[in-house]
This record gives sequence, C-alpha cells and structure tokens, in this order.
Amino acid sequence: MMGRRRTPLILLEAGNLASGVGNGIAMVVLPWLVLQVTGSASAAGAVAAATLLPLLVASLFVGTIVDMVGRKRVAILSDVISGLSVAAIPVLGLLDQLNVAWLIGLAVVGAVLDPAGYTAREAMLPGAATAAGWAWDRANAVHEAVFGVAYLLGPGLGGLLIGFVGPESALWGTAAGFALAVASTALLRVPGSGRPAQHERPGSVWRGTTEGLVFVWRQPLLRDTTLLCCLLVSAYLPFESVILPVHFTALDRPGQLGLVVTAMSGGGVVGSLCHPWFVDRWGRYRVFVGSVITACVALLGLASLPPLGVMLCLATLTGLFWGPVQPILNLAMQVLTPEPMRGRVIGVITSATYAAGPLGLVLAGPAVDAFAVLATSLTLAGIVLAAAFLTLLPDTLHQLDDLREPDAEHLVQAAVPTPHPAHVAMPPHDVGEA
Repeated sequence: MMGRRRTPLILLEAGNLASGVGNGIAMVVLPWLVLQVTGSASAAGAVAAATLLPLLVASLFVGTIVDMVGRKRVAILSDVISGLSVAAIPVLGLLDQLNVAWLIGLAVVGAVLDPAGYTAREAMLPGAATAAGWAWDRANAVHEAVFGVAYLLGPGLGGLLIGFVGPESALWGTAAGFALAVASTALLRVPGSGRPAQHERPGSVWRGTTEGLVFVWRQPLLRDTTLLCCLLVSAYLPFESVILPVHFTALDRPGQLGLVVTAMSGGGVVGSLCHPWFVDRWGRYRVFVGSVITACVALLGLASLPPLGVMLCLATLTGLFWGPVQPILNLAMQVLTPEPMRGRVIGVITSATYAAGPLGLVLAGPAVDAFAVLATSLTLAGIVLAAAFLTLLPDTLHQLDDLREPDAEHLVQAAVPTPHPAHVAMPPHDVGEA
C-alpha cells in the first residue's frame, strides 16, 4: 500500500497560488504604470498587444519544451524569468531609464513563459494527487479553485500596493510572488517531475508540437471538447473584456465593473470546489452539459445589463455553474493522454483556447460601435448559449462517464525508468522524481 504524502500537493498548489497572485498584481500595475510614464492610453494598449502574439505562439510550443526539459525545471525557469522581468522595471525606474520601449520588452519577456509554468504545474498535478491519496477529480477541483483565488487576490492586492507605494514599487510584490513560487516548486518531489528519459523526449520542438496536435485531433473526446471550448471562449471573452467595460464606463461606475467580475470569479471558485460533489451524484456527462448550458443561460440574463444587484446575482451564478467545467476537461486530458505526452497535449489545448479569444475581440469592438452595447451584448450571449446547446450533440461526450484514473501502483511503476529496446513500439512511461 502506497503511503500518503500531502506535501507535494501542498507545495504544488502553493506555487500555483503564488505565481497566480504575482500575475494578478502585474495585470493591474503594468497598465497603470504605462499610463503614468507615457500619459497615453494607446501606449497602454500597445503594451497589452505586444504581449499577445508571443503568448499565443509560446503557448503552442511550451508544452513540448516541458516534455523535453522536465516539468519541475520549466516551472522554476518560467517563474524565475517572470520575476526578473518585473523586478527590472523598478530598478530601471530608480536609474531614471524607464520608458515605453523597456516596458514593452520586459512585459513580453515576462508573459511569454507564463503558459510554460501553468502547463508544467498542471502536468505534475496527477502525480502529486496520487501521492496525497486524492482522487484526480478532487485535485483538479482544488487546483482550479486555487488558480481562481489567486486571480481574485492579485488584482486587489495590486491596487492596494499602487495606493501605498506607487506602481513601480508595487511590482516588487509581483516579484515576491514569483520568488515564493520558485521556492515552493524547488522543494517539490513528485513522480514524473524530472527530466524524461531520452527515448521519451520529443525529437524536436516542431515534431513534438505536431505530435500533440495530431494526438488531440485523433482523440475524439479531446478534439470535440477543445473545439467546443474554443467556440464558447471566442463569444464569451468579448463580453468580459469589451461589453462590461463599455457599459460601466458609460455609467461612470468603474468600481461596479470590479464587483461584477469579482462575483463571477468567486462563483467560479465555489463551483470548482463543489465539482466532485456534483459528479458523485449526477455523473460527469450530466454535470458537464448541465453546467455549460446553465452558465450560458445565466450569462444571457447578465447580457441584458440589468441593475447592479441583479447583475451580481447573475454573475455569481455564471461563475458557479461554469466552475465544474474546467476540472472535468482537465481530467479527460490527464486520463486519455500518455504520461510522457502530457505537456505537449496541454500546450496544444491551451493555445487553441488562447487563439479563440482574440477572434471574438476583433469583432466585438466594431459591433458595439455599429449596433450599440446592449444589442451586441445580447447577440454575443445568444451565440454563447447556442454553442452551449451543441454539447447535446456529440456522442463522444458520454465518454466523460467512462474516465478512470490509473491506480497508485500503476503510477509508481510508470515512474520507474525501464529499458527501451529498439524494437519496442510503445515507450514506457515517465521517469521518476527530480
């Protein structure tokens, strides 16, 4: 009987929380700092846009790098580079060398490896959960909830730091978050976190990424859920990033925008934590389909832009019902993907959803200008709801109820390196601890 060790899971989630808080602080502080340095909203937009394309490209390839270099090493490297890039900004400010070119360059450097850290931690989650004696369903629920809490705490903490110490010094808070993430990950010992054996590594970044793409496309459940999520994200993201900001700007109530987004995020945290309870009672297929459709019905009510009290209730319900979706998708990926390929498969799926969002954003702004915010809001929410009903069509989604995680003994055997004769068609699983 395998002994239970909760320390790896605690350290993994501590790194998840610290890194997320660091990124959440930067989300608020960097645009504020750009406006302070340049006085130009266009410059703030340029910084955001400059990080977008490298982020999309990086998210596609970082999963393969995780499978080549090792999950723990990549997670540490990602947080080290992110921490150094944000720490350089206040240093440049002290030297009176800070300008928009430096801000853009450092923002790109800090953002480009963020998907690598996220991918590496998610790839280590099954091993940490098994070591703790936790079901993967439960671990995925907690992992997503911790991630949500980080992005609830980070922006608020960033705003407080701006008020107390100013935007440049506030970035030391971001650097501290990444430093804590590095320390937590450095202490982590979990099967599969070290560098894979030679025969398990992708031959090249391009070849490994192609293998990930082909695997996702040929695995019906992963393919269908990824395409569905891309469609939902492309219609939903403009609602949060364009519709609500335009609406509350017109009302001159920016604080209310923060309340609505916080309510949605808080509901998502609760929904994630409740996900194992829902699944035990109704099964993954019913929970997945019911969650997606119900969340989108609540979003349609939110899209009518009702009074603030009603908005907060609907935003909470939207997050609450959407909360179980990501843990279920995570489990499908973890169970269906061979251990040595997990990084590149996560990278492919993540990059697909990253790419879908900007497609909707490109259309949302002109639509608001042409048809007004309410009409655009209801149209987008209607598209999201129509996409949600597509979950009723694919027979492949019924496979969600058939997912079974490997037992602990199988994972222990998979963590032990084995010989790899040239004539063996399938490689053994990942190597052991770092």
